[in-house]
Amino acid sequence: MNETQKEAHIYRMVTEDHVCPFGIKSKDLLKRNGYHVVDHKLKSRQEIDQYKNEANVKTTPQNIINGKRIGGHEDLKKFLGKEVDNNKSYAPIIAIFSTTFIIALIFTSRLEEEFIYSELIKSFIALSMTFLAVLKLRDLESFSNQFITYDILARRYVPYAYVYPFIELIAGLFMLAKFVLPIAAVGSLFIGTIGATSVIKAVYIERRDLKCACVGGNSKVPLGAISLTENLMMILMGVFIFMNL
Repeated sequence: MNETQKEAHIYRMVTEDHVCPFGIKSKDLLKRNGYHVVDHKLKSRQEIDQYKNEANVKTTPQNIINGKRIGGHEDLKKFLGKEVDNNKSYAPIIAIFSTTFIIALIFTSRLEEEFIYSELIKSFIALSMTFLAVLKLRDLESFSNQFITYDILARRYVPYAYVYPFIELIAGLFMLAKFVLPIAAVGSLFIGTIGATSVIKAVYIERRDLKCACVGGNSKVPLGAISLTENLMMILMGVFIFMNL
């Protein structure tokens, strides 16, 4: 170690059954910030419990700099002046909408006739609905637990929370296939209208600080304008289909 190089100690869980991801991240963060890391691997439950008792801590990893215990990974990020997760993120919804827009753009550009902007919009909305539905169906129970905290119909009739993703998926697929479009339009209008009403009531009338279940359960996406946009898109799609039947 160079005389000018800073030194840090990290105590982290590395057992045959589990390697703590936050320990790996902490070690990497320290190295990237110019620290020489002394890595103390706790390789058994006995070693982990012994360290916790001796250091009087409840969790690992524990990061120590210049003899001062900094704490876990989030504490280390704060100490180093890095951005800390505020438990809110639009990243999932941005990833979904940007991906579905690019796919819709590719599909539309491959049409034999001239580029049609209305087809781009329809494909984008339908693809977004199917992608979002799959994320909800990935863990239906978790989705329902979050969804019933704000949806006006699901709070009165809980089974609707389990049906919602299927309606969204079927409507989106029917739109993409241009199959029985009236059914797709009804489904889209139904869940879109209830959803928009629920968001307006919860966020703009009751002023509740909630997370949106639009990308599935345990989402960090704030319930608000983005959630309302999703529902307005479904309403727009339903109206558009009926106008062109």
